[in-house]
Amino acid sequence: MIKGNMTQTTIANYGSWRSPINSDLIVSNTIGLSAVKFDGNDIYWLENRPSEGGRSVIVKLDDDGKTEDITPKPFNVRSRVHEYGGGAFFIHESIIYFTNYSDQRIYVQKKGETPQPLTAESSLRYADFSFDKIRNRLICVAEDHSNLNSPPTPNSEGVQNGKIEPENKLVTIDLTTGEVKTLVNGADFYSSPRISPNNSQLAWLSWQHPHMPWDSTELYLADIQPDGSLTNVELVAGGKNESVCQPEFSPNGILYFSCDRRNWWNIYRREKKGEVISLYALDAEFGYPHWVFGESVYGFADEDNIICTYTQDGISHLASLHTRNKSLTNLNISFTNIAYLQVKNNNILFTGGSPTQPLGVIKINIATGETKIIKSSSDLDIDKGYLSQPLQIEFPTSNGKTAFAWYYPPQNKDFSATEGELPPLLVKSHGGPTAATTALYNLRIQYWTSRGFALVDVNYGGSTGYGREYRQRLNQNWGIVDVEDCINVAKYLVKQGKVDENKLAISGGSAGGYTTLAALTLYDTFKAGASYYGVSDLEALAQDTHKFESRYLDNLIGKYPEEKAIYQNRSPINHIDKLSCPVAFFQGLEDKIVPPNQAEMMVKALDNKGIKTIYVTFPDEQHGFRKSENIKRALDGEFQFYALIFNYEIG
Repeated sequence: MIKGNMTQTTIANYGSWRSPINSDLIVSNTIGLSAVKFDGNDIYWLENRPSEGGRSVIVKLDDDGKTEDITPKPFNVRSRVHEYGGGAFFIHESIIYFTNYSDQRIYVQKKGETPQPLTAESSLRYADFSFDKIRNRLICVAEDHSNLNSPPTPNSEGVQNGKIEPENKLVTIDLTTGEVKTLVNGADFYSSPRISPNNSQLAWLSWQHPHMPWDSTELYLADIQPDGSLTNVELVAGGKNESVCQPEFSPNGILYFSCDRRNWWNIYRREKKGEVISLYALDAEFGYPHWVFGESVYGFADEDNIICTYTQDGISHLASLHTRNKSLTNLNISFTNIAYLQVKNNNILFTGGSPTQPLGVIKINIATGETKIIKSSSDLDIDKGYLSQPLQIEFPTSNGKTAFAWYYPPQNKDFSATEGELPPLLVKSHGGPTAATTALYNLRIQYWTSRGFALVDVNYGGSTGYGREYRQRLNQNWGIVDVEDCINVAKYLVKQGKVDENKLAISGGSAGGYTTLAALTLYDTFKAGASYYGVSDLEALAQDTHKFESRYLDNLIGKYPEEKAIYQNRSPINHIDKLSCPVAFFQGLEDKIVPPNQAEMMVKALDNKGIKTIYVTFPDEQHGFRKSENIKRALDGEFQFYALIFNYEIG
């Protein structure tokens, strides 16, 4: 256990407290966990390891309790479809199929053997696999980049903003020959191909520009012919103003899915052609924004019982949903954040955590309730005297509305502040922006609070987890609603007497970086800020980003170039004259989502104005930092930056 002063506390200014929760500790003892799966009695999951350069490794726990790494070096299990990836591996009867990051080929790995390439070298990327046992093939999403080097012509397809975009489609992959064939194409995007238990039907999702999958998707169902082709294609649900996620067949081949047609993602069932019914109406989210492939919020214990997770008021719940009498029974568990849920052989598998429990791979026996933490993202045993416990706050914001955030007060059992002193506040603005922050055990947050910072993690209007209407607050209002919510939560905490109004900072990554820069340039609330791969020029972003998000701004800002003036008005780069506080920038130079020029434009403009800045680049990072040395450098760099601005001594 990590312990500190056992006798008395030391009086010191907020922000200067010495903490055992340091960056070395965080990067050397924390891993990412995702994509849990059953295969017979064996359990698999994916570990992202900063200490191995951000490599993602498949790990297996067999029926005898033995844990072993399956993926040998240098393989890295990671797809680049949509750039965000996910859904990068599939297992059937101990045979693993996975996408390797460096070449995006699919490899097959049999038990006890080294991976062998299944697909040829090409410009294709693969994700989100299903297995067609009868025809000995995989069905998956593919993204074809082969046409990107050709200049657009008047007859070119898939052109956005004068650029040819990759083609997305569903393909089949012959497991004997590796031959790839197109199965479904024509839409801009595809996900979630799912085969019925008897291999006779296929369901899938698709959507079109300018929609994102949380705005409008379509769920299709088709019959699979003996030759593998599809017939009798039926639109089951979705369309304008309706988002569908996670189509799933029951053991008897009935199609279920999650849909937000009544404002909340709830679970539905296809009764017959043209008819779907809701299983249980609840003002809660049995769904997710589709940023990555392979997520799951429910699975079948049997034909009559679905094990599911839903989010309500920022908290995940685990429940059993009876499919015949349409009743929901909550299961008593301690985990408040649940993802990647799987059900098989009377067991539930998911990644789960809480404010006091690190994220872990969790298995629960349905019959007995026995719960096992199979793997934890952190094995550190940190004294709770160093851990700040989050409080969910609902605060007043613009236009008579309220918004939500998680507030973490300073906490370090070895230190206390001078009487009457108030702590600095760090406002965190999450990425997306269509995403959410959760109250999960997070040592990167405790890094700040154990040093005497208060921190508030904001679920501004536009965040998920609070229904479609809340999610759409940001439509046409990005750079307004999110910024006002971040400012208003800071003002709320100042008014409550919780924090020092002269020591307010804001930080965020990606879309959160844009919110940060917009707040710093258009308002004078904050005294410093940090942008991680943030957007500074909306026009540049509209013209230079990847396909998945190339029309995202149509809903968030307006159509480009028709509403060019709005883009210019909301771009921080165009309001440098209003910015007067120091800013730190952290940027991966291989970022294809928010290219480095977004940070470089701001840094140059601020240098010309004589405003204090730091610009830290990482040549080997993409969108988000995966390598331990880079995570450490960014975290310590941001803290040292604020210490300099707020004149704190670093112990």
